[in-house]
Amino acid sequence: MAEGITLEEQAEAAKAFMEGLLEVYGYEATVETRVLDEDTVEVAANGDELGLLVGPRGSTLAALQDVTRTVVQHRFPTRTDRIVVDVAGYRQRRVAALQRFTKQIADEVLESGSERALEPMSPADRKVVHDTVNEIEGLTTRSEGEDAARHVVIGPTG
Repeated sequence: MAEGITLEEQAEAAKAFMEGLLEVYGYEATVETRVLDEDTVEVAANGDELGLLVGPRGSTLAALQDVTRTVVQHRFPTRTDRIVVDVAGYRQRRVAALQRFTKQIADEVLESGSERALEPMSPADRKVVHDTVNEIEGLTTRSEGEDAARHVVIGPTG
C-alpha cells in the first residue's frame, strides 16, 4: 500500500474522477468501489448505454483505466496502488468469454496434438488464457512475440 495513503483514499479519488467524467459526458451511471486485495481496488461504473466507454475489445476502457490511474497518481504522487476500472461488467464478461474460447482451443490442441498460436492480446487477457490452460491436464502455454504482437501459444505437454 502507498505510504500514508490508504487504498480507500485512492479509491475515493478514482471514484470522484469517474463520476465527474460520466457527468461531463452526460452518462447516467453509478460508480462503486471495492477492494479486490490489499493492493488493488476496482472502480466500476454501471448503467445503461455505456458501451462507448468500453470501446472495441475494451480499448477505450483500457485508456480510461490509464487516465484514472494518472489522475490518482497526480493526487498521490508518492505511490499509487493498483486501480482497475470496469464499465458495465465488461471485464467479467470478457474473462468468461476468454475462458470459453480457451477451453475450445485447448480441446482442439488435445485432439490434434498440435500447438496453436492465438492472436495477440493484452497482458490481462494472456493471463486469463494461461490460468485457464493451467487447469487442463496435458497442456502447456507460453507467451511469444514482443509488445503489441505478444501472444499465447497453447501446446501439448511433453
